Amino acid sequence: MKMKRELVKDWMSTEVITAGPNTTLPEAHQLMVNEEIRRLPVVKNGRLVGIVTLGDVRGAEPSPATSLSIWELNYLLAKLALSQIMTADPITIAPTATIGEAARLMLENRVSGLPVVDEAGDLVGIITESDIFSMVVLHQWSQEDREAYALPE
Repeated sequence: MKMKRELVKDWMSTEVITAGPNTTLPEAHQLMVNEEIRRLPVVKNGRLVGIVTLGDVRGAEPSPATSLSIWELNYLLAKLALSQIMTADPITIAPTATIGEAARLMLENRVSGLPVVDEAGDLVGIITESDIFSMVVLHQWSQEDREAYALPE
C-alpha cells in the first residue's frame, strides 16, 4: 500500500503561515480569514509552542447574546493573546514519518492537521487531512491509468 511508503515531507505544505504567542485574537482571526486557513501554528523563536484552529478562535469570541457593549468587547478582544487560547505542545509529526502514521495520529487524536517539526523542534511544515486526501486521489488516478493502459504496477 502506497501510504506506508509515502513520506510526510513529500506531501506537507512548507509555506506555513504562523503567528506569535502575543498575537491578538482579532489579528489571528483576520490572518486566518485572509489566508483561507483553518489552523495557525504558534511559534516563538522558530520553535512551535502551540496551535490555534479557526474553531478555537470562534469559540473565544463572544456570543451575540453577551451583555457587554461593543466598546467593552473590542477592548477585551484586543487584549486576548493566542497564548491564552492556543493548544500548547500540540501533537506533531516528523517529516520522515509516513503518511499512514500521520493519518493514524490524526484519527486517534481527532485532529485534522499536524505541525511537522524537525529533530531540533523547528516547524518545517504542516500536513492536513486535505493533503492526505490529495495523495490518495492522485494515487487512485495513477492506478486507474495503469490499468487502462495495461501498464505494470
